[in-house]
Amino acid sequence: MEREKFGLRSVQGPRNSLGIKQPVAFDTGFLNRDLSHIFGAILTCPDPRLWHVVFDDFAPYVAGDYTVTETGAGGTVANTDAAGGTLLLTTDTLDNDNEFVNRKYETFLYVAGTPMVFAARIKVGEATQSDFVCGLQITDTAPLDVTDGIFFQKDDGDALLDFHVEKNDTASSGTGIATFAAATWTSLEWAYDGGSKIYYGVNGVPLGYLGVTNAPDDELLTFSFGYQNGAAGAQTFEIDYIMAAFYRG
Repeated sequence: MEREKFGLRSVQGPRNSLGIKQPVAFDTGFLNRDLSHIFGAILTCPDPRLWHVVFDDFAPYVAGDYTVTETGAGGTVANTDAAGGTLLLTTDTLDNDNEFVNRKYETFLYVAGTPMVFAARIKVGEATQSDFVCGLQITDTAPLDVTDGIFFQKDDGDALLDFHVEKNDTASSGTGIATFAAATWTSLEWAYDGGSKIYYGVNGVPLGYLGVTNAPDDELLTFSFGYQNGAAGAQTFEIDYIMAAFYRG
């Protein structure tokens, strides 16, 4: 008779009297390798090589790691005082003035069959008369009209958030997936399951998925985010953190 495999998927750990999650300690360590691996019975902590992870909490913002493209010479990109650190983009005052930011190093690669995730937490000063973008894209000085990437975008004239999976200027899109609110911290997430679906969500809540037909598998990607005025007047785009990771184990 074939031995039944252990099927536990998750465990809810203890909480204290305030409901705050408490750590669970294993005095033998915690592994993410099979015991048959050369490290399996020796390395008693997770092997960091299994995932490529980049997380920027902007505490502080390292300007040398990013390229800023702007229309309107009076705009700024700089740290602002905030718990945990945030990066504040402030545009110049004319309609279509903008501030766009690309991380200089393209280190993320979509590979079919390989899980991949993205998350960012942002806040905008104007939710309707504005364009903004946030996700993984190729390096591009015009990220609102990029040819390759997996990213969130909001277009001028409405407060509806869209999600795009795009390769060589051909996109699969989820339009109007959520209504964006001004001056409200909002987290954006997407997750490729390593199969046929790229899930998208807001504030940790899955809202749907797109297929992988137009997944950008022939380009390296990088962090890309920014804001463009939809009317005259300086506006702001604030980002608390940005992260992405893909499995390479």
